[in-house]
Amino acid sequence: MRTLISTAFLSLDGVMEAPGGEPGYRNAGWTFKEVDFLPEAFDIKGREQLESTAILMGRTSYEAFSPVWPGMEEFAHYNALPKYVVSTTLTDDDLVSNWGETTILRSLDEVAALKETDGGPITVHGSAALNHGLADAGLVDRYHLLVYPLLLGAGKRLFPTTDKDTQKLKLVEHAVYANGLQLNVLDVVR
Repeated sequence: MRTLISTAFLSLDGVMEAPGGEPGYRNAGWTFKEVDFLPEAFDIKGREQLESTAILMGRTSYEAFSPVWPGMEEFAHYNALPKYVVSTTLTDDDLVSNWGETTILRSLDEVAALKETDGGPITVHGSAALNHGLADAGLVDRYHLLVYPLLLGAGKRLFPTTDKDTQKLKLVEHAVYANGLQLNVLDVVR
């Protein structure tokens, strides 16, 4: 079974929305304008690229990343990886042609089937609504969280607010950096 890793920039109050400056959000761009950049705090991002064997995202994140990431040198490894987009509305005609193999999945059942295939880790970037569904369905195996010392208030959150049984997590790696960022790598306990 493949490991499904959810990776996110997260404010201390759980907001993951608009870290890179996406329009239409009051605090857009908070990842680099509110905290001093320290390269070592982002080593996890380089490791994710090297360890990932596929990328999974929701429609909104695909539409945000697909026009930009194919041309960014720092994401070159991702270009060669297969991409999976969970969407009930996208068609093959909506997919960009310069970002490698992309497959549209129509349901979380199809994500569960993908996890049963041979291969290495599948990494989920962004995708708040998809993360909620994946967590509620018990499909997330690990979280890579870079937690910022910020309280943003409004915004989409990584974790669902579904009334459900307690989900335990096991901290398997952590670090704190001089700029206040915290790295938390957590495995979902089953």
